[in-house]
Amino acid sequence: MIQLSGMPFQQSDRWPSGNIESMIIQRMNEDTVVYSYRSIDELSFELELRKNIIVSARAMNQSMMEFEVFANSRCNPQYWDLTRTGGFLLRLGVKPSEAIQDIYMNSSQYAFECATAKVIIYYHAVLNVIGESLFNRLFQNIYLYSWHADPDLGIKAAYTGHFLPGDVVYFENPDFDPPTPQWRGENAVVLGDGTYFGHGLGIKTADQMIHALNQMRIPGTNQSAYRTNIVTRPSFKKLAKLSMAQPDYSIHKPQHMVAQHHESSIPFDRYVFYL
Repeated sequence: MIQLSGMPFQQSDRWPSGNIESMIIQRMNEDTVVYSYRSIDELSFELELRKNIIVSARAMNQSMMEFEVFANSRCNPQYWDLTRTGGFLLRLGVKPSEAIQDIYMNSSQYAFECATAKVIIYYHAVLNVIGESLFNRLFQNIYLYSWHADPDLGIKAAYTGHFLPGDVVYFENPDFDPPTPQWRGENAVVLGDGTYFGHGLGIKTADQMIHALNQMRIPGTNQSAYRTNIVTRPSFKKLAKLSMAQPDYSIHKPQHMVAQHHESSIPFDRYVFYL
C-alpha cells in the first residue's frame, strides 16, 4: 500500500487510469509492503523515473547496441576511454549528459554485457527526469562496468516476489554452459505489460526468457532457468531529494569501489558480494 505523510494514499486524477503511472500505483497498493512518501512530489518523482526506466529500456532494445562479454566491449572513444577490464571511463572534459546520450545516439559504436546495460538505462532515465544541468553536477565521474555506479544512484537490492514496472529482476540459469558464461543469467527490466527487457535477449515474457536461457545449458542437463526473487532498484527517494535540493556537488565527491570480476551477466547482489 501507499502512504503519504503517514496517511493512506487515495488515487488521484493526476494519473488517469490506463497509463503506466496508474499501473505502478496499482501494483504498489497490491503489495503488503508499505510504500511511504513525505509528499505527493516524492511519489510523483518515483513514478516519473520508473516510467523513464521503461522508456530507456525500450529505446535500448530498438538500438544497435550489441551484447558482448567484457573482453569484447566497445565504446565511442570521443566520449569514453575503454579500460583493460572492459569498462567505459568518462573522458576528461566530456559532459556526462552528452556521453550517456551518445550511447543511444551512436549505438552502433557500443557493445557491453547485461549488468552494464541496466546501469546505462538508469543513468539515461535519470538524465531524462532531472535534466542536463543537475545531471552533470551529480555524475561527474561516471565509470560503466558491471553494476558499478555513482553512489547518488543509490542502487540497492530487495528480495521479494512482488515487483513493480521499472524494477530490474534476475533470471538465473544454474546449468549454463561453461563455454558461454555470459548466459549464467539475465538482468531484465520489468516493462509492466507482462514482458521484460534483457540486453542480449531483447523483450520477452518470463516464459520466453526462461526458454531462451534453457537453450544455453550444458548439453544433457535439465535444470531449468528461473526468475529469482532479487529485485534491483535505484534510490528513488535519494534522487528525488537531490532533484529538489539542487545541490552544488564537486568532482571530489567520494566514489564507490569497483569490484573487478570479469563475470558477465551477474545479479546486483553478487556484485556487492565481490566488493
